[in-house]
Amino acid sequence: MRTFTILIANGPNLGHIGRRQPEIYGERSISELSDLIRDMLGSERAARIELEFFQANGEGQLIDRLEEAMRQGVDGIVLNAGAYTHTSLALADCLAWIGIPCVEVHLSNILARTDEPLRHKSLIGRSCIGVIAGFGLHSYALGICALWQRFMDTAKSTAKE
Repeated sequence: MRTFTILIANGPNLGHIGRRQPEIYGERSISELSDLIRDMLGSERAARIELEFFQANGEGQLIDRLEEAMRQGVDGIVLNAGAYTHTSLALADCLAWIGIPCVEVHLSNILARTDEPLRHKSLIGRSCIGVIAGFGLHSYALGICALWQRFMDTAKSTAKE
């Protein structure tokens, strides 16, 4: 059975998930993600997913890693671009051309952040297959589940051809 590689890419200020502003972002750490995936997908399916983790505070570093993922043949990306979600045309352009299915995720519900209306707009969402927000660490696990389903649907349609 084929294994699928998914890059979990986090942007600025996301190196401290579970500790930074837990009232907004939750208390669970990224290290708990593997257990969540196993719970949601089941052990057999989860064993077919290889996760690679990356976090960068710099926009250029994040873009460099996404381009590297393309060269490596990564199957999917779950991306929490942090504040770059709302400001980075360069990141949106990169996602548009690398051709890797990407799910944009956010720990908090960016549309409910009434104190910061700038966070209501995503520049990168148009280059992603979907957006998941507001479920804390489960947003990442749901993104991985969505990519898994995409991989399975693609495999079925390829087998029919």
